Amino acid sequence: MAANPVAGVLARMSDVTREVPADRSGALWRLAQEGRQLDANVVRLAAGGRVTAHVEPDLDVLLCVVDGAGRLDTEDGDRPVEAGCLVWLPRGARRGMAAGPEGLTYLTVHRRRPGLSIRTAAVPRAGEPEGGEAACVLGRVCPECGRLAPDDSDVRFCGRCGSRLRD
Repeated sequence: MAANPVAGVLARMSDVTREVPADRSGALWRLAQEGRQLDANVVRLAAGGRVTAHVEPDLDVLLCVVDGAGRLDTEDGDRPVEAGCLVWLPRGARRGMAAGPEGLTYLTVHRRRPGLSIRTAAVPRAGEPEGGEAACVLGRVCPECGRLAPDDSDVRFCGRCGSRLRD
């Protein structure tokens, strides 16, 4: 982190969302400052697009709908959301998003996850089965942020940043 961090305007939402094709889904903007403690993303879901319901076990997320409308899927049922709605997604709670006919654009903010690192694999004790994920999970790893998507054949977009997953 810089010795003297400076506050400042990072982007204008009108610039971030201007001229986004109606059929485009994914992350439009990301917070990228070095040394930050937060992550933030502006995510666009095209009309009818969705983030499949999932559980985030580690992070609370604040979501602000900036354009369009849709629904928030929770364990208590669907909740309509529209531009101006502020939503708290507590860690451990089931959540999903679905865009309405005009699409849905939202800002997410949460504590930054520590970076991925390569570590020495643990050696299993005699008689213990070897653990780990099968190599076939690579299609569920987000190419942008590295998050592993839930084991659900309907998942097409990353639940963290909204990027399209590999086919």
